[in-house]
Amino acid sequence: MNRRAFTFAAAAALGLATLPTGAAANSWPSQPIRLVVPFSPGGAADTMARIVAEKLRDRIGQNVLVENVVGAGTMVATDQVARAAPDGHTLLVAASAHTINPNVTKVRYDPIADFTPVTLLVSPLHVLVVADNVPAKSVAELIALAKQQPGKLAYGSVGHGTSTHMEAEMFAKMAGVELVHVPYRGSAPALTDLVAGRIPIMFDALASSGPHIESKAIRALGVTSAKRSPLMPNLPTIAESGLPGYEAVPWLGVFGPAKLDPAIVERLNKELLEILAQEDVKTRFAQLGLEILAYPSPKFAEFVKEDLAKWAKTAKDAGIQPGN
Repeated sequence: MNRRAFTFAAAAALGLATLPTGAAANSWPSQPIRLVVPFSPGGAADTMARIVAEKLRDRIGQNVLVENVVGAGTMVATDQVARAAPDGHTLLVAASAHTINPNVTKVRYDPIADFTPVTLLVSPLHVLVVADNVPAKSVAELIALAKQQPGKLAYGSVGHGTSTHMEAEMFAKMAGVELVHVPYRGSAPALTDLVAGRIPIMFDALASSGPHIESKAIRALGVTSAKRSPLMPNLPTIAESGLPGYEAVPWLGVFGPAKLDPAIVERLNKELLEILAQEDVKTRFAQLGLEILAYPSPKFAEFVKEDLAKWAKTAKDAGIQPGN
C-alpha cells in the first residue's frame, strides 16, 4: 500500500476522513429534511412554508417536514438550526427578525457567520395605516400632524424589537417627529385599538390589516417598500407619499447552518426559485399578502448584511441596545 493510500485508510479507521467538496451533494437528500419554522401554525409564514415544503418534496423525492419551533421572537428556532449539522437536512425559514434581533437583544448566534443563506423567498407586504379619525390623508400630512403635536401621537406595534416597531422608529427618525410607542402582544389587539381609534398609527402586515383597509375601518397611507407593490398597485410608497428615501423590506428566506456544501446550496436554490416561478404558487402567495422576491444565494447574502446594518443604525438612533 502506498503512503497516500495508507494515510487515507488510517484516517478513515479513525473516523477522520472527509468527503471531497460536492460529494455530499451527490447523495443529498439521504433522509427527510426538517424545515424549521419559528412561527405558530396557521399564519402566513407557516402556510407559505408548508406550500414550499410540499413542492420541494415532489421535486427532490424526499419528505420535507415542517417543524414549528416557537419562542423568544424566533431566536429558539434560529439557535437550534445554527447548531445543526451542515448536511442539508436541517433548514430554517427565517424572517426580518434574523437581522433585527441581534441589534435589540442578546442572541446566542452570529446572524452571518453561523448560517448559510440559501434563498430569499418573499416579502410580507407591510403598510403604514392610520385610524379613520386621523385627518391625515398622506404621509406628508401625517408628518405635519405629528410635528404639530410632538410626543402626543402614538403608534402600535406587535411588540418591542419587532419589525413593525423598528419600521416606525426609522420613520420617526427620518421624519424628525416624536411618536409614542405602544407595544402589543400581536397584531390582532393592536388592530382592535386602531379600528376603535384608541391609537392613531400602526405599521402592519397587509395579511392582517387588509380586511380592515377594504372595509374602510382604517386607512392605508403607503407601503414600506421602495417600489409600489403589485399586491396594492394603487397605494403609493411611503417614500413617494412624503418621506423620500424611506424603505423597509420585511422578508422570509431560507438558511442552512454554516459550512453547508455549496453544491447543496446551489441545488436547493435552483429548486426553490423554480417553485417560486410556478403560477399556482404566485397566486396562493398573493392571497397571503406575500410578494415574491426570489433572490439567488449570493444576492441574498448581500441583502442580509445590508439589512443587518440598516437595523443596527435604527436601533442606535432609537437608543435601543441589546439586552435593554
